[in-house]
Amino acid sequence: MAEQVGRAPRGADPDPADVAAPLARDEAERLRWQLAVTAGGVGSFDWDLLTGRLEWDDQLLTIFGVTRDEFGATIEAFNALLHPDDLPRVTEAVAEAIERCDRYVAEYRVVRPDGTVRWVKAQGLALAGECGVAVRLLGAAYDTTAERDSDTRIARVLETMPGAFFLLDHEWRFRYVNSAAERMLTSSREDMLGAVIWDRYPAAAGSSFEEHYRGAVADGRPRAFEAYYPEPLNRWYEVRAWPGPDGLSVYFADVSERRLAQEEVRVAWRAAQDSSRRLALLADLSDDLTSTLETEEAVGRLARHLVPTLGTWCLITMSEDLHHLRDIASWHEDATLRDTVATYAELRMDALKPTSYLFRAMRTGEVVVVEDATRAIADVLTGRAQDVLRELAPRTAYAVPMRARGRTVGAITLFLDDARPDLPPDDLTLLVQVADRAGMALENARLYERQRDIAVALQTSLLSAPAHSDDLEVVVRYVAAAEAAQVGGDWYDAFVQPAGETVLVIGDVMGHDTPAAAAMSQVRTLLRGIAHTSGGTPAQVLRGLESATAALHVDAMATAVVVRLEETDEQRAAGEVTLRWTNAGHLPPLLVLPDGTTELLMGGHPELVLGLDPQAPRTDTERVVPRGATLLLYTDGLVERRGEHLHHGLERLRAGVAAALPAARAAAQGVSEIDAQRLVDDVLTWCVATGRPADDVAVLAVHLARRPTA
Repeated sequence: MAEQVGRAPRGADPDPADVAAPLARDEAERLRWQLAVTAGGVGSFDWDLLTGRLEWDDQLLTIFGVTRDEFGATIEAFNALLHPDDLPRVTEAVAEAIERCDRYVAEYRVVRPDGTVRWVKAQGLALAGECGVAVRLLGAAYDTTAERDSDTRIARVLETMPGAFFLLDHEWRFRYVNSAAERMLTSSREDMLGAVIWDRYPAAAGSSFEEHYRGAVADGRPRAFEAYYPEPLNRWYEVRAWPGPDGLSVYFADVSERRLAQEEVRVAWRAAQDSSRRLALLADLSDDLTSTLETEEAVGRLARHLVPTLGTWCLITMSEDLHHLRDIASWHEDATLRDTVATYAELRMDALKPTSYLFRAMRTGEVVVVEDATRAIADVLTGRAQDVLRELAPRTAYAVPMRARGRTVGAITLFLDDARPDLPPDDLTLLVQVADRAGMALENARLYERQRDIAVALQTSLLSAPAHSDDLEVVVRYVAAAEAAQVGGDWYDAFVQPAGETVLVIGDVMGHDTPAAAAMSQVRTLLRGIAHTSGGTPAQVLRGLESATAALHVDAMATAVVVRLEETDEQRAAGEVTLRWTNAGHLPPLLVLPDGTTELLMGGHPELVLGLDPQAPRTDTERVVPRGATLLLYTDGLVERRGEHLHHGLERLRAGVAAALPAARAAAQGVSEIDAQRLVDDVLTWCVATGRPADDVAVLAVHLARRPTA
């Protein structure tokens, strides 16, 4: 690292007198202590790139476990304390920040002189001199070991769950392993934690495990699959992998016994050719249920597998309760009758009487066999469904409930015509097994979706409806991340101060869990109360918020943008509005002018995020805009993508606005300049074109409608 970043950045060597002059010593010291919050365990560093001297404050020396006399005040001394495996990555991050005069962010391990290892997260900023090259790197760092040791409550749940689970970080190292995974992988967590999965389990490299794990991380989509790991494990595993901000979460189960049973069935099939199609049905069903997370779609394919293997035609029914059933799939062996079956499926639920065979199977959880099916079923139907059934003319019907964990989640109804004999006992047993497997798959998917819906409902319940007026249209949207059923820290707000000014807020409390959501609610409520009671400007509101959170011990770090809409009598007559805003480390709002041009409201100097320094200065920036303009405030999930520079995400947002404006203007139909709802929805679709985002997205847009002329 010393060779790469110990020198001045590339380019002509600057004269120290030329580049150091703009950085007055008192200004550098101010920035340095501004970043360091000793009370929060944050230390600061100051690296003079011209002299090579690296200064640490007392807090940072404590974090690294060295005294001032022991630390050599050089980049080489810092490198010597880094874990060898993390040194190249940190070196690259520092060099890139210096090269670009940009931010420096890294999380790494420190090996203290006493042998203990600690995790440290550092952030900094490379400052340029007059010649445009970096001459100083300032920053702060804090100990994240406690965070790396995992949340106690989550660990307790993971330890008690019967399923195996581990978490891989972005470098494919084991970050967490529960006890079930230890048993299933026959290794202690001490041996696995910190190890790279491809090193610890070399047979996984180049296998289905690596293909699906890397694929999930690359495209951000969950994967579900089954794969075999050879000796020394010699086991089959059913795996579900979810990519997320912290890495790849992997849930798995040992299905060796099931696979062995399947193999025994396959062997029996080879010995008894009469069973070939039935065994193929089991194999196809297993493939369908494990090859996609769209479980309802996979179960819907059952109809095509069961027909013509076991029956003439088939219907697949889903149930949320015994009173609300819906057919999700149908199939007939005769292609000319498939539309007829689909029509019957559309009609029969409203036409079936509560005493019908289907409701009886759902209530009892037992197979119901209907003989003389055309007559018997027609007797429990009403309306046109009777005529359609007679056209299909089934002789026998089997209603087989799909059950899981003592709950009926659906049913398979298999129909046989006059050309087919009744199902033999083995085939009926097979049909019940198929229904049980499909039921378990549906129940697992339902439980996951319910957890996720609960998380989204909790998140949105914390966000109140925005303020509106005749000349001000406010639109809000919240889109939850796909990977985990967790609440997060994104929030928005819009309200009116006592003097009549409208205040808009967008923010993001760091973290993606229940504590983050709780902290978000506290911060949001405090901000709204301070803004209302004080009537202050955005900067004054944030200063009051910093003071309140510090005094009330609200432990939260957050970014936020606060915008106030102001209007004098002269501006009202001229059709103008003043935007007054302050930005605490958040992404810049996007202003869309009436002519369609866009502008990022960058403000003055970058200011610290909330929760670092209660005394940090907060300043207001003003911009007069014409009515007819639209302002978009958003959180990072809308524009940030893993492995992509933020600049590309912001440009994608601007391109999305440009693409959405014509349709938004057309949708307004002369009632307004644009349909703001349509604009926001189309921009969301544009920016999240690959599906649900990897992080939560909150959007707040305000359209400054023109007032009608007298």
